[in-house]
Amino acid sequence: MAWIEFSGALVAFYLAHLLPARAAGLRARRGFHAAYGLVSLALLAWVIAAAGRAPFVPLWDQAGWMRLVVNLAMPLAILLICLAIGAVNPLSFGGRSQGFDPARPGLAGVVRHPLLWALLIWASAHALVNGDLAHVILFGGFALYAVIGMRAIDARKARDWGRGMWVTRASATSNLPFRGNWRSYRPPVMRLVLALLVWAALWHLHEPVIGVSPQP
Repeated sequence: MAWIEFSGALVAFYLAHLLPARAAGLRARRGFHAAYGLVSLALLAWVIAAAGRAPFVPLWDQAGWMRLVVNLAMPLAILLICLAIGAVNPLSFGGRSQGFDPARPGLAGVVRHPLLWALLIWASAHALVNGDLAHVILFGGFALYAVIGMRAIDARKARDWGRGMWVTRASATSNLPFRGNWRSYRPPVMRLVLALLVWAALWHLHEPVIGVSPQP
């Protein structure tokens, strides 16, 4: 039954994240993003809990250096999230289009899809440090979802805007970090402070909420 619950939670999570790409009318409705965010968090909590309840099938042992990798990766993932939400970036989700300059693309010049890169970093690091079958499926699936999502968003934007317009807007950006015009980007100081506060909160809450200490 535990594997059935885990499979159902995964299917529900991924189906829910296919909805925004196929429901432009819903996205335009007032309150959609807030409601969708709450649903996404609830599904994420469910799928993580279900992975913890699944039968333990070890694939590799955890080594001390793996925890160090996670502790180096998480501040970067949190920083990307804090910089990306609401930033000027019509090329990816989580950003806004008003004020976008293709020649000086801001955060998009650092990496075109910062939220998906944050997901990729978080998921890859946690897949490494959790070497059992259920968690490798969970976090490996998230990492794959992030990689596929980058390509899918690029294709959808090119289709919606026209290939020529997409190339013009994306010309100074890249799916790979620091391959676009990133030197002109100046991260807002308050976003950096927020990232530090979020990281500190997650560090202290990880053990009481998740049940595992993040310490190396």
